[in-house]
Amino acid sequence: MKQNKYDDENFFSAYEKMPRSVQGLEAAGEWYVLKTLIPNLQNKNVLDLGCGFGWHCRYAREQQASSVIGVDISEKMLQKAREMTNDPLISYIKMPIEEIHFSNAPFDVVISSLAIHYIESFELICKKVYDCLATGGTFVFSVEHPIFTSRSEQDWYYDDQGNTLHWPVDNYSSEGLRETTFLTENVLKYHRTLSTYINDLIHAGFSIQAVKESTPSDEMLRNIPGMKDETRRPMFLMISAEKK
Repeated sequence: MKQNKYDDENFFSAYEKMPRSVQGLEAAGEWYVLKTLIPNLQNKNVLDLGCGFGWHCRYAREQQASSVIGVDISEKMLQKAREMTNDPLISYIKMPIEEIHFSNAPFDVVISSLAIHYIESFELICKKVYDCLATGGTFVFSVEHPIFTSRSEQDWYYDDQGNTLHWPVDNYSSEGLRETTFLTENVLKYHRTLSTYINDLIHAGFSIQAVKESTPSDEMLRNIPGMKDETRRPMFLMISAEKK
């Protein structure tokens, strides 16, 4: 199922008010970890899958990438990305991630941030990314952590006073569709286990370079109320893999 929730007017209006939408990568809680997995981008051709407002595309050019292509299914996302981008070496394509096809392995690095958990088949994405990467190329992506996606509720257990008790994990091994809520709207996500993420990459021909789980930075712990709870379970999973 190719989901395009971001072209819904109400959903998009809520999304563009999020800190990561307004302030960019530095307001994204996982960014300070994810960026350590991204290789040197100088003189590299970069593909961003699920590019949204184009933050990662512009970051790649700041790191002197030769060219950048951002792909997204949402016209509203791409319109915003184009408005925020003034660089002829960045181009945006409206396309579902599941349908990408680039011949002759033109990319050195493929990045995807918090998009793949909306896609039913990770195995398909691994094959497509592998085919469009040059030998020695890198696939770096972030997704919602399987501990986070296992239950449709995707929320803490609370006591009678509303204090967080613990983060429940259930139906972890039962992969597939989760109907959940994001920004007060119903959305469809796909839960898969940590081993599925790793094994699908290996079966596609990738070599795993690093696996990271999100934790708040010291600055976030100091400055953002409630951020301490984010040390109690990982919300995001980040993986770097290389095409041998």
